[in-house]
Amino acid sequence: MKLIRSTKDLEFVSETGGHILTLFSGGLDSTYLFKIIQKYKCKITALTVDLGDGVNESDLKEITQFFGVDLIVVDAREMFANESVIPAIRSQAKYMGIYPISSSLSRPIISKIAVQKAKELGCNAIVHTANQSQNSLRRLNGAIKQLGFDGFYGSPYEYTAISRDQKINELATIGISKHSARGVSGDGNLWCREFESGTLDNPENFHAQESLFDWSIIDSELKTNKDEISITFSQGVPTHVDSLKMDILTLIEYVNKKVGAFGVGRFSGLEHLAQGEKVLEVREAPAAMILMESYRHLESAVYDADHIKEKVSLEQCWVKEAIEGRWFCDLKGAIDSFILFSSKKICGTVTHTLRQGATDLISIKASNPLYLTDRDQWEIETARVSSSRNLYESNSFNVTCTNKQPSIIAA
Repeated sequence: MKLIRSTKDLEFVSETGGHILTLFSGGLDSTYLFKIIQKYKCKITALTVDLGDGVNESDLKEITQFFGVDLIVVDAREMFANESVIPAIRSQAKYMGIYPISSSLSRPIISKIAVQKAKELGCNAIVHTANQSQNSLRRLNGAIKQLGFDGFYGSPYEYTAISRDQKINELATIGISKHSARGVSGDGNLWCREFESGTLDNPENFHAQESLFDWSIIDSELKTNKDEISITFSQGVPTHVDSLKMDILTLIEYVNKKVGAFGVGRFSGLEHLAQGEKVLEVREAPAAMILMESYRHLESAVYDADHIKEKVSLEQCWVKEAIEGRWFCDLKGAIDSFILFSSKKICGTVTHTLRQGATDLISIKASNPLYLTDRDQWEIETARVSSSRNLYESNSFNVTCTNKQPSIIAA
């Protein structure tokens, strides 16, 4: 196995020359990686994948040019939306049923692009910066392996722990002073923004500062007002909001802003590490919340209870495969097939009222639904049919009894 797990492993790979592809966010960890590698003669290309949380290319270039590193920025927002977000909506992808999964969705896309670029450029290594307290370690490593990359890959921070202060100070001594000690660590994309560490370390006493949030800040003009939002699905894909047809990227952005303006879409909960320990995470995902909820209502409208129960059990299996870094494995692919088949009947519109801090369901309108729209009329019709059937069965029984011949018992 060609795993990079420490700075010594990275030094070994770097000393052999070749071409290293690094996953680069512009943050402290990925910037410090350049400092580790820069003294070796290998070529370095930094890959930044735009998943919708904003990429400042000029800031990235400032850092990569300082170290003499080539930079590639790939816009993968549409790929992420179609290959990760839509399947997540269909699968009701919530971690332990508590909050929408996020990095579990983005890491396979990042890995897929990294493997493609590494092959195109002839890179002999793909290096990322996840550490042991981040589940992204096994998600990135797992995806890169499943995609068949035959070079070295992994993170030097898995076995080599370096404090944030040390990284900041060492970078400052060589003229990189853009980074400072942050209160939290963050990760985001167009679907979800998540925060951990720092002031969020202790689940027994934490406070998610308002400055962390972007989408779910209450609009002061809406504090005492209400609004409505309607989500329309076609074969499991959200296609319209408030009767306006939108592509998936525009739709998610629109819903994040409209729903988030009422202070809706914040989540907090514990995530489980590979060795069983727990860490607190805070998330912001207004669109994810209401899109998955709307999907479930339509699903309940068109499928019987047994179908939904079986799908619910498969959903958590789907989530488990995603968070364990087995996105490209056979079990998840098999579950995907069932969920995709089920999605074909998810057509209709769900409407919610929006008010400060909450949403209220007010309408489900599905194509070919199983729900009743007039319960009294259904009761009358059901009673009539049942009564007629009972009379028929009673008469049939009497005729059968009358026509029976007496038995002859031989002595």
